[in-house]
Amino acid sequence: MPDLKQSRWTELWRKEDYWAIWLGFILIAAALYLFMPKTSDEMMSKIAASNEILKVESEKAPFKTIAYRKAVAAKEKFKASDSDIGKTIAKFTKKPQGWSTNPLESFFLSKEALYPNVKSRMAESTLEAYIRQLLEAHRTPTVTVAWQGGEPTLMGLDFFKRSVEFVEKYRRPGMTFLHTMQTNGTLLNEEWAAFFKEHNFLIGISIDGPRALHDVYRVDKGGKPTFDNVMRGLRLLQQHGVDFNVLTTVNRVNGDYPLEVYRFLRDEVGTTWMQFIPVVERINADGLTLYQEGTTVSDRSVGAEQFGRFLSTIFDEWVRHDVGTIYVQTFEAALSNWLGLANSGMCVFNATCGTGLAIEHNGDLYSCDHFVEPNYLLGNIQDRHMIELVASPPQIKFGLDKRDTLPRYCRECDVRFACHGECPKNRFVLTPDGEPGLNYLCAGFKEFFHHIDFPMKLMAGLIRRNREAQEVMQILERAFTGVERNDPCPCGSGRKFKQCHGK
Repeated sequence: MPDLKQSRWTELWRKEDYWAIWLGFILIAAALYLFMPKTSDEMMSKIAASNEILKVESEKAPFKTIAYRKAVAAKEKFKASDSDIGKTIAKFTKKPQGWSTNPLESFFLSKEALYPNVKSRMAESTLEAYIRQLLEAHRTPTVTVAWQGGEPTLMGLDFFKRSVEFVEKYRRPGMTFLHTMQTNGTLLNEEWAAFFKEHNFLIGISIDGPRALHDVYRVDKGGKPTFDNVMRGLRLLQQHGVDFNVLTTVNRVNGDYPLEVYRFLRDEVGTTWMQFIPVVERINADGLTLYQEGTTVSDRSVGAEQFGRFLSTIFDEWVRHDVGTIYVQTFEAALSNWLGLANSGMCVFNATCGTGLAIEHNGDLYSCDHFVEPNYLLGNIQDRHMIELVASPPQIKFGLDKRDTLPRYCRECDVRFACHGECPKNRFVLTPDGEPGLNYLCAGFKEFFHHIDFPMKLMAGLIRRNREAQEVMQILERAFTGVERNDPCPCGSGRKFKQCHGK
């Protein structure tokens, strides 16, 4: 007689999917066992040890580490080409006593509409007036003379030799100078490199990452890639011992490759100072990008969330390996704000602005290098001394508007202290409540500042204790050791480690 019980199970196995159901239960149980977040005593002790650093003393110790290594060179026009010849713009980086100095962070727009049918070369008389007034405006012993373009090297070496001569002519006893230039590096040769070394120039080199990423937008007027020429110029600077830093514009393409860009700059270029400038290029009604108008951005503009991910990813690499050896401008500014310092070192992350003026070839002085437009023309240094122009009511209002025009959404934001609405040029979208004036990059910056909060508090705590900020690397190593991907992140965000600092 056949085994009825066995035959029934055999029939069910053949005809039904009970086997699949049971297999599913087994897999679910295994997953729960293997991947369910754990809060072990060991992990909690690590977190407690790390949080001990967060205790803040009332007094503020000197900012010992993560300080600016050097002044930051000015920035040249994004995707500069030979068609920009002669359109040299000097950056007025030093102001009368009481004004702070900030690095440049924009690309320059076409000047044909502002100065049509004009050969835009700075005359020697204008150059001399600029240098003389710049030195007269200073009551501090150190003066920065910064140049950018277009492409400043197109002015020729003799122009900058005269600049140095005028500096020596008008210097006062005890004055020291930092000459800076932002260049794409394609025209550098032995003569340029020797000149830079002789006069202690700090050179900013514009490079957007490895060859494949750099050459997407960094092309010459004929559309040919420039990577090889840039690297050739860079190696010349290194061979001559010229001090340099790197400026990288973050666009829609290279914004997806943060680690590739960062590691290339660190390991292959060999720079210890980096600037990451988001490309936000607004398209006007006429389809051009001349003025700061319109709410549509160009195809090469970086996405808001994309830029936030870019910075966060690089930060995670930096904070685990490179604190104290590699300096990233945005991270420096952020730490300054976490320390509660009055000036972050970057105008875009300060409460007010107005100290990043730009002077044109003819002596026209504009409120900001982002706003070289008719509505922001302060005057001409041939007619009024730049001290008067910098201290004029329109310029004072321009600087205060950065703070006073913030929408409520920004004023109530928990990371306002770190962001301050970023740059006014990017405030052209609506808040969730429909109020105008929200920064295009808001979502990205908000995510980034939340992401770095825990390590920044650690570093700020270390500095307030008169300890070295780079100790954060050891603290994080201890806190993160043994943490599984699906464990709660030790930073306390409430997210899984793999979705937070374990990316």
